[in-house]
Amino acid sequence: MDTSSRDSFRYFLKDSVRQTIDFYFTDQNRGIEPPPLEKPAPPDAKRINLTPVVELRGISAATVFDAISRRRSRRNFSSVALPLRELSFLLWATQGIRKVAGPGTAFRTVPSAGCRHALETYLCILNVEGLAKGIYRYLPVEHQLLVVSRPENLSMRVAAAALGQDFTGKAAATFIWTAIPYRMEWRYDMAAHKVIAVDVGHVCQNLYLACEAIQAGTCAIGAYDQQLMDSLLGVDGDEEFTIYLAPVGKVRESGQ
Repeated sequence: MDTSSRDSFRYFLKDSVRQTIDFYFTDQNRGIEPPPLEKPAPPDAKRINLTPVVELRGISAATVFDAISRRRSRRNFSSVALPLRELSFLLWATQGIRKVAGPGTAFRTVPSAGCRHALETYLCILNVEGLAKGIYRYLPVEHQLLVVSRPENLSMRVAAAALGQDFTGKAAATFIWTAIPYRMEWRYDMAAHKVIAVDVGHVCQNLYLACEAIQAGTCAIGAYDQQLMDSLLGVDGDEEFTIYLAPVGKVRESGQ
C-alpha cells in the first residue's frame, strides 16, 4: 500500500473530519424532517408476526458472564432448525425498539451515535421453523418480518456473495445488515460514516452474546462481494448497501 492510500484509510478511523464540518448547516439544524425509523415497506408485501417481546422473557437461563465467557466465532452448524421464537429473540436483541422517543428517533437494545440507527436487518432464511426459504427484512417498529424475495438456489447464492464462505449457505439464517447513510448524515454530515461502522459492531456483538445464550452460534463476516450481496437483497448499492453479515445456527457439539 502506498503512503497516500494508507493515510487516507487511516484518516477514516480518526475523528478529524468533525473539525472540518459546520454543524449549523446539517439537515437536522436546517429544520429538515428526520428520515423514518425503518425503511418503508410496500403496502402489499407479506408480513409475518414474530414472537412478542413479552413472551421472550425466560428464553435463556444463561447469565451475561456465561454468554461472554463462551463467546467465540462458530462456523460449523448442525441441521437442527432454529425455532421462530429464538429468531425473534435474536432480532429483538440486535435491533429491537424499547421506546419511540419522537419522529425518527427510538431507543433500541443497542447503542447508536445520536440515536440515529442507520442500519436495516435482512435475513437469508434457510432453516427456520415455520418460515419458507427466502430473503426477509426485520421491521423493528412492528416486530415483524417482511418477505422480500424467494430466490432460487439461495444457499449457493449467499455463499457466492460471501466470497465462497460456504458456511453462510449452511446456516439456519444469515443476518445481513445494510446501511442507509442518510439517517446518520442527517445529523452528522460527513462525520457520519465512521460511526455507522462503529454502530454495526455494537449490533453484531449483541448477536454473538444472544446466540450463546440460546446454544446457537455465529461468526461475523466483513468480506463479501458488494455487488452480489446488494443484488441478492435488492438494494441499490448507493442510498442503501450491505455493510456486515453473520450466519447463525445451532452449533454442532464438536464444531467451532
